Amino acid sequence: MNIDLKDYLFAAIKSSLLAGEEILKVYNSDFAVEQKEDKSPLTLADKNAHKAICENLQITNFPVLSEEGKSIDYSERFEWEYFWMVDPLDGTKEFVKRNGEFTVNIALIHKQRSILGVIYVPVTKVIYFAAEGVGAFKSEIINPRLNNTGLQELLKSSIKLPLTTINKKFTVVASRSHLSEETEMFIDGLKRVHGEVNFLSSGSSIKLCLVAEGSANVYPRFAPTMEWDTAAGQAICEISGKQVVDYSTNKSVVYNKPSLLNNWFTVQ
Repeated sequence: MNIDLKDYLFAAIKSSLLAGEEILKVYNSDFAVEQKEDKSPLTLADKNAHKAICENLQITNFPVLSEEGKSIDYSERFEWEYFWMVDPLDGTKEFVKRNGEFTVNIALIHKQRSILGVIYVPVTKVIYFAAEGVGAFKSEIINPRLNNTGLQELLKSSIKLPLTTINKKFTVVASRSHLSEETEMFIDGLKRVHGEVNFLSSGSSIKLCLVAEGSANVYPRFAPTMEWDTAAGQAICEISGKQVVDYSTNKSVVYNKPSLLNNWFTVQ
């Protein structure tokens, strides 16, 4: 089955922007916070963003596996050649803290590989997007509805990744909410190799985007993540020339596993 990724990329971009609008409606209100079964926070923004994405992606006829959707058994998922991997609101803890460091993540998976990714930051209106055969880009969205705008027009106002950087210190980016002891040891090792190391802290999948664009050299993740946390960012990173490497296999992180829990990984 051969598909034109340009059409699917634009569908994912529009879906992320619609989700962003729903998220900001809640973000700018006095919202309530529920607890999911794993005790992580859940807001109306997660639910409304999930609904907006699923409704908009129906035109693609590909199934959607979303963090906020129903659990789908591996025996069914195993048969999927293409499907959407979605995190409607990545960084709910950052959302609750109101620090703006949360994203909408949408990826297209083909046979365990992430081949297309969109990450939208609703507060700053910055979007990162990539697809195989198209390239990886960063843009600032002026009109979230993309009225009378197609992919080619959006590409004209976008910057191709990675960005050009000059004489920058070696920089590591890590989680604002999940800095593990192993991560601190990894950073200490970088200091022994590179001397002075610059440290960036950020929430959600923005960390992968910082490596993809070249603002950071490496992102070590030695703490739990789920497939929907990384799929979109991996496509953006790999298409921009970076690597997302499973710490256990020393190969690229893969998707649609029986367990949707990722192993530890590094992005560089």
